[in-house]
Amino acid sequence: MAEPFGSPSDVYAGFWIRVWATIIDTVLLVLIIYPILITAYGWEYFDVDATGFLAGPLDFLVSWVLPAVAVIILWILKSATPGKMAIGARIVDALTGARPSNAQFIGRYFAYVVSTIPLGLGFIWVGIDSRKQSWHDKLAGTVVVRTVQQRSSSASFERPAKQRLHPSAAVADPADFER
Repeated sequence: MAEPFGSPSDVYAGFWIRVWATIIDTVLLVLIIYPILITAYGWEYFDVDATGFLAGPLDFLVSWVLPAVAVIILWILKSATPGKMAIGARIVDALTGARPSNAQFIGRYFAYVVSTIPLGLGFIWVGIDSRKQSWHDKLAGTVVVRTVQQRSSSASFERPAKQRLHPSAAVADPADFER
């Protein structure tokens, strides 16, 4: 079980919940980036033989620079991307549980390269690590936590000792309601 962090309702965000956040972020980026690129380059943009790795300077700005700047700005302002916000997660300092410094956010973004290069092992590490830290989290000194709802009590599936079923039907015995 993940340990509380920052407040009693904070737990480390695990691998699969972070995958969902990434999917949300990717869909949002695609909805913003592709219309711009299709408007600028036409449908030929998707023909790698015609455009190559980069279709032009706008492709570089929109596909590489815009996402990097947007993610870092969102981290600085909200400690989360829209995907992390949707799952109730945020990035915090690994030592204090407080908001990370701007330098930690910037370093975390560029440390994605380290997480990506060995076949994405740095991202998969979230599923292995006890604090659910990816390699870029470890390098930046951050963790991702999410707030979970506190419950007043746990679910119980055992019948209380006093509750007995009436012998002739599947209804509670009226005697059980008397004091």
